[in-house]
Amino acid sequence: MRSFAFALLAALITVLVGLPGLALADGRPIRVWHAKRDAEARALAEVLASWKGAALDVLPLPYDAYARKLEASIPIGDGPDLFVDEHGRLGNFRARGIVAPVGDALEGEAVFIGPALDALRAEGQVWGLPIGQKCLALFVNTALAPEVPADLEGIAALRTTLPRGVYPLVYEAQGLYAHAAILGAFGVPLLTEDGQFGVVGPEAAKSLALVKWLLDEQAIPGDASGALIGDLFRAGQAAFAISGPWFTGGLSPEVQQRTRVVPLPKVRATRQPMRPLLGVEAVMLTPDGARRSEVRALARHLASAGASEVRLKIAGIPPARSDVEVPADDPFVSAFVEQAKVAIPQPTSPASRSLWDPMDRAIRKVLRGVATPEEALEEAQHRFDDVRRPLPPPASPAPLVLVLGVLCLLGALRWVRLARSGELGPALKRSLPAYKYVLHAVVVVGVLVITPLVIGAATSLFASRQEEPQRYVGLANFIDILTARGGPLFASGSFYLVLAVTLLWTVVNVFFHVTLGAALALLLHRPTLRLRALYRVLLIVPWAVPSYVTALSWKGLFHRQYGAVTGLLEWLNGVFGTTMEPISWFSSFATAFTANAATNIWLGFPFMMVITLGALTAVPDDVLEAAWVDGASRWQRLTLITLPMIRPTLAPSITLGAIWTFNMFNVVFLVSGGDPDGTTDILISEAYRWAFTREGQYGYAAAYSVLIFLLLVGATRTLNRKKIPAESAKEAQPAPGDAAAQARPEAA
Repeated sequence: MRSFAFALLAALITVLVGLPGLALADGRPIRVWHAKRDAEARALAEVLASWKGAALDVLPLPYDAYARKLEASIPIGDGPDLFVDEHGRLGNFRARGIVAPVGDALEGEAVFIGPALDALRAEGQVWGLPIGQKCLALFVNTALAPEVPADLEGIAALRTTLPRGVYPLVYEAQGLYAHAAILGAFGVPLLTEDGQFGVVGPEAAKSLALVKWLLDEQAIPGDASGALIGDLFRAGQAAFAISGPWFTGGLSPEVQQRTRVVPLPKVRATRQPMRPLLGVEAVMLTPDGARRSEVRALARHLASAGASEVRLKIAGIPPARSDVEVPADDPFVSAFVEQAKVAIPQPTSPASRSLWDPMDRAIRKVLRGVATPEEALEEAQHRFDDVRRPLPPPASPAPLVLVLGVLCLLGALRWVRLARSGELGPALKRSLPAYKYVLHAVVVVGVLVITPLVIGAATSLFASRQEEPQRYVGLANFIDILTARGGPLFASGSFYLVLAVTLLWTVVNVFFHVTLGAALALLLHRPTLRLRALYRVLLIVPWAVPSYVTALSWKGLFHRQYGAVTGLLEWLNGVFGTTMEPISWFSSFATAFTANAATNIWLGFPFMMVITLGALTAVPDDVLEAAWVDGASRWQRLTLITLPMIRPTLAPSITLGAIWTFNMFNVVFLVSGGDPDGTTDILISEAYRWAFTREGQYGYAAAYSVLIFLLLVGATRTLNRKKIPAESAKEAQPAPGDAAAQARPEAA
């Protein structure tokens, strides 16, 4: 009886304590996350402002970090109740358990048009409410092409009738997203039903051959980026452009008057229309949010006809509902709505993220003529399978626990030995005043430096993938890396080949950094040089400008068709009557490596110049004057006096510059992007790809980072052991008379 009374009392206390929390949970605002910008953000804000229910807590996030933020915050209950995203990530979200079926938030399926709702369906349930759809369509410059040819080959045939310098068609031919429309015309899927590589067979090869033919016929420009497509179309240098609804935002009213949008044409070889990928904007519910009726009501509000009309009016987003009337005077949206009816929804399988990089590389190899379509697709499939291969089996943590236990035991024994010897106590007491001064620095370094290193090293012992939970695998990641994942040791992308490229990259850059920096410093140190202060300011500008800005600028300089280097070659051809062809800088390792190195040399030599200028101020003038009086030449004074005296100052700077260059991610990633075919990637960019473009294999990327750390630690320790001893340094700074005697030719 007494136990029953205690149980009843405990239950009553629990209810009384929990009631305020339940009331607070019911009254808390609905958290809404999105990554919209500009007109789309304004449209979403107006729709949310018309909501009459519970209070809202709206958080806009950067698009690049959006998915990672959702994946990290929702599992720990710190994420949104509802978020807006494209359906292409749905497979990954479902695998991680951060999205839930919409349930009664879906009032009826008949109001949604095309495949929009099917794109959000899996396992017989709907996992999001479509609020918009985006796909590619054909923009027509009516001033150049009053009539639209019936097929893609007909558009290419306009090359002979258009003015000089005008392309029949512009689109991002080197990317899978745009090429998928041609694959759709050939009936080639991106992935099979079981999530395997689907771009195989003769039809897939024919699609690549067709694009190569378009390039050879000069019907499309090479190396076309999204910005270049917009520039060409706006300038009247393209009759047609393939792009999405976002393209209209960059068109001026004058350009829009001579522009119309129509569905993509057919492909003559198949007599089938091009079928682009369809991206469905959707409202998705988290597991916690799906349990709240007011969150489901907000989802219905965001997907309602009124909300779709607001998005259509403000941002021009094609609606996903059949009961939303598209204005007759808006041919742009009407064309996209018609195109969406035959578009192919992007695959939602987690494996789809492993498809983009191999296919982008395959397309670029074909267009640059370095591989046949069959060879490029076979290599792309191999890369896809390599990324998707099973993770290492779980390992027992017993060896790691044993090693850590032994280390802790040895440390404890050492402390006991010191304590018994009587040295520990007095030493600690003498050091306490010093600890007070360095404690804050120890804490800061421990939190900002040591803790991330320890976490990174621990992460390297685990393996995970987007749809698979993390597991402890011991040293399996390191074994895979050091054995080149079972393939040839110097195959494309292997650790040893990338290490060789990284070492070459470091040596070349540091050599030119030091050579150019020291040469310019010696020139600027001359007292007879006029405008020295102005030259110093101008030469330090490359170092002051952010590296990513410089990298993107230099990438533009090396563009094959519109870069400044190509313009210089054309000017030289006109002046000297030569026939130098434009260089495709990123189609071979030598030229791509040269472009990367030129950019990084431009960024790095000012640092060495400033360090050398500072070191030169410490060289005594009387030593140089004594050597000059004794008949030493300028070269002898430089090599026997100046350089030996500034060497102790330059050595640490060279070491620091080598470490920076070894890990110079920005330049490699932004200038060449690893092209051609990943051969210019260095270790740090390869680690990035494993972490962020190959299904989030963070453990494997962390193992790369640990190896990079060990290589740099080993190299710096080796250099420190081989540095000039103190006695040699003293000999390098002789007395004035001795220096003059050494500098005299007669002394030899």
